[in-house]
Amino acid sequence: MRVYEMLAMMTPQQPGTEQDPRAGMLNMLGMFAILGVMFYFLLIRPQSKQRKEQENLLKNLKSGDKIVLASGIFGIVTNVKDKSLMVKIADNVKVEVLKSAVSSVIEKSSGGDISGAEPEQK
Repeated sequence: MRVYEMLAMMTPQQPGTEQDPRAGMLNMLGMFAILGVMFYFLLIRPQSKQRKEQENLLKNLKSGDKIVLASGIFGIVTNVKDKSLMVKIADNVKVEVLKSAVSSVIEKSSGGDISGAEPEQK
């Protein structure tokens, strides 16, 4: 049994009175509004947030970044073009892939020389 049916049975109806049909319509519209809000917060908003993060990731790609492609191939970006990348996947093996094929960035390239930096010890 649904919750609103149980609530309807709990309220005593006086003989000779009927429920206004407009009240049922307002109840249904209220349920649709609640479903619409839930649909937005559970599906649409997270998906648009993820899309913006992916666009930001693709916009900030540069040479030297270590990436993972959607196919599962690991590589290092060697050249960034308008819609594609040159990715080094092995010694003397470079492939050109679309930017949309990039799944994630594993490690961003450093802007400066880090040869003098010492690794942290625990």
